[in-house]
Amino acid sequence: MDFRRFKVLTFDCYGTLIDWERGILEVLRPWAQRNAVRASEEELLAAFGRTETQVQQRGSFRLYPEILAEVHHEIGRQFSAPVSAADAAALAASVGDWPAFPDTPGALQRLHQRFKLVIVSNVDNASFAHTHHKLGLRMDAVVTAEDVGAYKPDARMFERALETAAAWGVREKEILHVAESLYHDHIPAKKLGLATVWVHRRFAKAGTGATATPAETVRPDVEVRSLAELVELIQMAG
Repeated sequence: MDFRRFKVLTFDCYGTLIDWERGILEVLRPWAQRNAVRASEEELLAAFGRTETQVQQRGSFRLYPEILAEVHHEIGRQFSAPVSAADAAALAASVGDWPAFPDTPGALQRLHQRFKLVIVSNVDNASFAHTHHKLGLRMDAVVTAEDVGAYKPDARMFERALETAAAWGVREKEILHVAESLYHDHIPAKKLGLATVWVHRRFAKAGTGATATPAETVRPDVEVRSLAELVELIQMAG
């Protein structure tokens, strides 16, 4: 890939820049232990991935903390275990505690020397406000599900990002989308004609973890295992 043609990098946040699986497990693991739920960490994450997508697509748009609270209740039903109001509230409020991947701040700072950086994330504004400082810099723009009233893979999320870039005089072919989730990001981005980089954080693990399994095949333009690896590729390309 000729990285020199890009002016804007759009990013998924949770799963790509932020280690949401670690954050989710910090809530679900103790709940499972308290209630004698016999499920591995991968099984808990898979339940989250299936359920989150179903809840987001159910009924009218709701903010992400509400989605997370309902997801926890649904996971409890799946494992025949009780979920208290406090349990659900803990997951709903946990987004700001989810840690950044170790390579995220340094990689973003290096990329920002060359590109404008935009977040495109299935989150609410208040939750992202608690995350932003963990990225190591202020992004040039942020598109949240709350802003759009829809959750990825809804194309409206990406269309809003394209509108933002267009206001800077940047064309679609000058935008590179960087994300972990094939389902939420690569499939819809590709349908809109965007080039994509798959940050395959889970390369050493089976399954899709906390992310829904895609129902169709998609081919990202580039695959890396970390954001640091992407930086190296871009620098090598000149």
